[in-house]
Amino acid sequence: MTTAKTPRIDGERLLRRLNDLGAIGAIDGGGCARLALTDADKAGRDLVCGWMRELGLSVSIDAIGNAVGIRAGRRPGPPVMAGSHIDTVRTGGRYDGNLGVLAGLEVVAALNDAGVETEHPLAVAFFTNEEGSRFAPDMMGSLVFTGELPLATALDTVGIDGARVGDELARIGYAGDTPVPHPAPRAYVELHIEQGPVLDHESVEIGVVESVQGISWTEIEIGGVSNHAGTTPMSLRCDPGWAAGSIIAFVRELARELGGSQVATVGRIEFFPNLINVVPERAVLTVDLRNTDETTLQQAEARLHAHLDALRAQEKVTITTRRLARFEPVPFAPEMTALIERHAKAQGRSTRRLPSGAGHDAQILAAVCPAAMIFVPSVEGISHNVREFTPPDQLEAGANVLLSVLCELAGADA
Repeated sequence: MTTAKTPRIDGERLLRRLNDLGAIGAIDGGGCARLALTDADKAGRDLVCGWMRELGLSVSIDAIGNAVGIRAGRRPGPPVMAGSHIDTVRTGGRYDGNLGVLAGLEVVAALNDAGVETEHPLAVAFFTNEEGSRFAPDMMGSLVFTGELPLATALDTVGIDGARVGDELARIGYAGDTPVPHPAPRAYVELHIEQGPVLDHESVEIGVVESVQGISWTEIEIGGVSNHAGTTPMSLRCDPGWAAGSIIAFVRELARELGGSQVATVGRIEFFPNLINVVPERAVLTVDLRNTDETTLQQAEARLHAHLDALRAQEKVTITTRRLARFEPVPFAPEMTALIERHAKAQGRSTRRLPSGAGHDAQILAAVCPAAMIFVPSVEGISHNVREFTPPDQLEAGANVLLSVLCELAGADA
């Protein structure tokens, strides 16, 4: 293959693919609902895998449903990989995850258009159930890809709707035959929207991600005595609803007290029987704790569990906990972040180094190969919301940085 010209990202083509994928599972307001392994996820997978094949990639599906498309290099061996995910939360936007996958495909398209070969193979991947909204933990596909999570454990995971991962993979036709774990890629680079306000607030074009903060997800189940809301004196109640409210207030104050990068969220809560005039018999809620510092994150976890112990004694309720996910903070390879920064500046882009507040497949791949992330701004820092938006010129700028970084890593023709 002879190099005809310098490869460049086609921003209109990238945006068109983002919009076409965004039309699958579309919801009011311009967002998407493609929970992992649903019919909408299957339709999205079919579309993206079709694009991979149209671009000449060799596509494989592994036993947890991860899809990997490979463009051959002059030499065989581990590929340089780009990727992310295409599943969304129930009220998701069009860019979270999708940008990293479709920008990877746009890089391949740009190389094809320019007639550029690479020394090493180039791969584009999307990983199963990155969001963890239907099945915990998040980053499930990349955890199985790297061998950190056993396949059998992942397949037996039951979701919030009672469905089992293995059954749903088979149902949608994505229980593949490629074995896991995979051999480590040569390197992994993930382009992503920031999902936070820093770049937009500071008018910075490219975020150079140095690390991903630690994540602790806990499900808490509180048991009490269901009783009449009008006839049961307050002093004689055993009320899981009050205990749940105490936990919600506690974790917010905990985050404020610890300060720094500590955040805490109760994102899901259910009461049973969930009736206006009945003291609940049971409450189930989740607590999401995150910090860039592992020691402080452990302190937050310990203080949460101490609060639960106090509630048991004070309110005479039963409390059980289940760990849904736990990841320590992950630093990215310094040589990879420096590479991204160098290419962004060479393209005349303003840059800022920063940590990621959200979890990403890149943090999982970082355990087996040099990995890094490129951020582009999120308008007003909004994500996991139908209003999620990044202007087309910023999407194209991020994709061009991804292109030049991958070209260097994969040894593209000069």
